[in-house]
Amino acid sequence: MKEIYELDVYQLAEKLSDMIWYEYDNWEPKAQHTIGYQVIRSVDSIAANIAEGYGRFTPADRKRFYHFSRGSFEETKAWLRKALRREVIAREKSDEFKVVIDELGPKLNAFIRSTK
Repeated sequence: MKEIYELDVYQLAEKLSDMIWYEYDNWEPKAQHTIGYQVIRSVDSIAANIAEGYGRFTPADRKRFYHFSRGSFEETKAWLRKALRREVIAREKSDEFKVVIDELGPKLNAFIRSTK
């Protein structure tokens, strides 16, 4: 069995998390204290729930945590849409996030489906 950090889906979740973590430092305090804290919590939760599920014993238990991860993924996208709409992040930065998001979403879905 592979280590969690060797899985593509986990690596993408970590990549997105790190991208948002470092982008947060460029935001105004108002955006950091509102959108910032929320998006960091949700994006960090994606990889954390993948890891927690990966360590569970039964397929049903694993899948439950992978579904939590999927929920955090959707929440992260919602916060990023707000940040873009409120001009907290620039369109160019949003496009960089979108590249990772567009790869992570299908891989996360496939990972959940593959859990037996």
